[in-house]
Amino acid sequence: MSGKLYLIPNTLGTKESTHVIPADVANIAVALRHFIVEDLRTARRYLRALDREMDIDGSQFYMLNKRTTPAQFAEYLKPLKAGHNVGIISEAGCPGVADPGAEVVKLAHQAGIDVVPMVGPSSILLALMASGMNGQNFAFVGYIPIKKEERVKTIRQLENRSRNEHQSQIFIETPFRNNHLSQDIVSNCNPQTRLCIAYNLTMPDEYVVTKTIGQWKGKLPELHKKPAIFIIQA
Repeated sequence: MSGKLYLIPNTLGTKESTHVIPADVANIAVALRHFIVEDLRTARRYLRALDREMDIDGSQFYMLNKRTTPAQFAEYLKPLKAGHNVGIISEAGCPGVADPGAEVVKLAHQAGIDVVPMVGPSSILLALMASGMNGQNFAFVGYIPIKKEERVKTIRQLENRSRNEHQSQIFIETPFRNNHLSQDIVSNCNPQTRLCIAYNLTMPDEYVVTKTIGQWKGKLPELHKKPAIFIIQA
């Protein structure tokens, strides 16, 4: 009988895991001995925070990132097929959401392996919950293009889609480019379009503010190197 693939949420940066990770999730995570992870050091530190007595040195870790090959993905299923339960741990938040773990999950389904999603923080959903924007009809579109011309074009397209489909548009950027993105949003969207900026969710300095583009002009927060979520609704 195959093992189960557990999708184990990580914190969004806070060291106090008990604040955001349910006890049942922590108990299952530390009982596993096979893990597919984005970053070995972060994963080990996270598991140690869940249980200082966990036998981390006796656990097996398999790396999952943009350099992982399809052959490696298939290799990671072997412990599951041998009957071992395996956990996927993201760098932050929920596996499979804006995260490379989705590829392993797809292969697990194809192999008839049970996939178990577990409760934990998602910056995307937390930001939407707190934004005051349409939670009935929304789209997460991932990363915005890096080149300025393409970025501006995409921002305008998302604003038009939001207006035409009455849909909240959620997107992200690499933290060190956040200031450029926020400036481009304010410079290219209609003054009445609403923009929510959320960063450091679940952290002591958590920030979630929604204003119109007109209200944001000249008053944007400092976002450099802060994990942020952007939501617009026209």
